[in-house]
Amino acid sequence: MPMESPLAATEPPRDCPRCPRLVEFRHECRAEFPDWWNAPVPAFGDPEAWLGIIGLAPGKHGANRTGRPFTGDYAGDLLYATLDKFGLSRGTYAADPDDGLRLEGAIILNAVRCLPPENKPTPQEMNTCRPFLETQIAALPRVRAFIALGFIAHQSTLRSFGLKPSRHAFGHGARHALPGGRILFNSYHCSRYNTNTGRLTAPMFEDVFRMAMDEAA
Repeated sequence: MPMESPLAATEPPRDCPRCPRLVEFRHECRAEFPDWWNAPVPAFGDPEAWLGIIGLAPGKHGANRTGRPFTGDYAGDLLYATLDKFGLSRGTYAADPDDGLRLEGAIILNAVRCLPPENKPTPQEMNTCRPFLETQIAALPRVRAFIALGFIAHQSTLRSFGLKPSRHAFGHGARHALPGGRILFNSYHCSRYNTNTGRLTAPMFEDVFRMAMDEAA
């Protein structure tokens, strides 16, 4: 089982009822894989973080299985290797929530907390889940920079700050000013599809983290 959320008071309940389609899919997964987490995935990382990383949603065989963001699938391999390279983690990532890994200076949140079918939440589900993201952002006053992993995370982060996505085009390496002097950086999602097709390489991914570190220094 995963460690307690660093933002426990902001998390949805384990049987969150807000999105009927996601609830139905959760029940299907519990029936098929009763030993998996199969619930909203909590935040993971440092509650005093300066960097917030916003993901899309749990992957079926990753976070939905293990209960920790980006843990157990390929996307986590690249993300946690990058966090280690920039000194934002301690311990060794072993794709297991009991591996002892901890983050220092960074925290991982998701735009949608429950597993969506085919990894595709609907606009209504994104809107319904957004209050949890907004509450968690408000609980992280030390965060000076955010990295949105993919277009949906980009949109949800902007809307959490009351900004219109139409005025802030998504693009890998793009920089967007947020209220309160915070900055949002965009990255293509670190999915196996993006890395296998060459859309995202490890150096490209690292460049975004380097930009965030330079901005927040």
